[in-house]
Amino acid sequence: MRISLLDRARTRAGEPDAAALTGLVGRARQAEALGFHRFWVAEHHGVPGVAGGSPLTLLAALAACTERIRLGTGGVMLPNHRPLIVAEQARLLEALHPGRLDLGLGASLGYTAGVRRALGRRRLADGEYPELVRELIDHLHDDAPITARPQVTDPPPIFQLAMGDGLAVAAELGLPAVVGGDLLRRPERLAAYRRDFRPTTAEPEPRLILSVDVAVADSAAQARRLLLPEAWALARTREVGAFRPLEPLEAVEEQLRAGVTDSVDEAIRRHLDAAVVGTAEEVGEQLADLLAASGAEEVMAWTSIHDREQLAASDAALASLMTD
Repeated sequence: MRISLLDRARTRAGEPDAAALTGLVGRARQAEALGFHRFWVAEHHGVPGVAGGSPLTLLAALAACTERIRLGTGGVMLPNHRPLIVAEQARLLEALHPGRLDLGLGASLGYTAGVRRALGRRRLADGEYPELVRELIDHLHDDAPITARPQVTDPPPIFQLAMGDGLAVAAELGLPAVVGGDLLRRPERLAAYRRDFRPTTAEPEPRLILSVDVAVADSAAQARRLLLPEAWALARTREVGAFRPLEPLEAVEEQLRAGVTDSVDEAIRRHLDAAVVGTAEEVGEQLADLLAASGAEEVMAWTSIHDREQLAASDAALASLMTD
């Protein structure tokens, strides 16, 4: 079983944003020591609960303090950037750290209308996003009118995040896809990706990476508890108008005991029910079943736990399942 980690630089209540970034760097070092295959970071703008808005910049810091683990973006939101600039930044990292960079792409325009205005992006025209991806591919492979620098022997591989129409874009352009959420319950969509996949020299066969929320603890009940702060933050976004920092587990449980709306309670339940939780053995069985059902070849775990020691323990237990 090949397992990787996605860290969204989640902030914690009462801590400066910088603590989320230093914690992420420490987690990347541990991930390399534990033998995880990849360590990816995300792009979010103007979100109180996330400190990272520039994943390629963050990868430069991670590459400087690690030696072997593959580092990637999960992902660069391409509509927010010019493809040439992304290609130049990716090539620069590839030149400095050859063979270690993954370029995951997404099409999100921003979390709120204010963020979208600040980014200069209100909407995407029909067919615009695939053209942006094609332009980036051309720049990476020296097929564009302008040659992106620096020159590298092998450009970094591109992965498409399967949000919105992402899975269809991945099939059309011959890209591996990262799938999660509702797509895991839509086998016909995964089958369509394989059926419609257009092979390329770089990617002769369709490939899927499975993205799931995972927590490992001494029991399934305890692992489920550890994910409560993340579920709580997500469930309350519509009520408070923002995706907030992680709160301590005990504080979240106290607020839940005081009572919440039915919509928040249902959102928390749905989030926890969709997660993979349990002991290492139980999680291993669940992940093996998901990989078999989806045909994916790798797990990308995006665990968010408030207590960093408990997060590190969950990572270590998850790493014990790897067979690659």
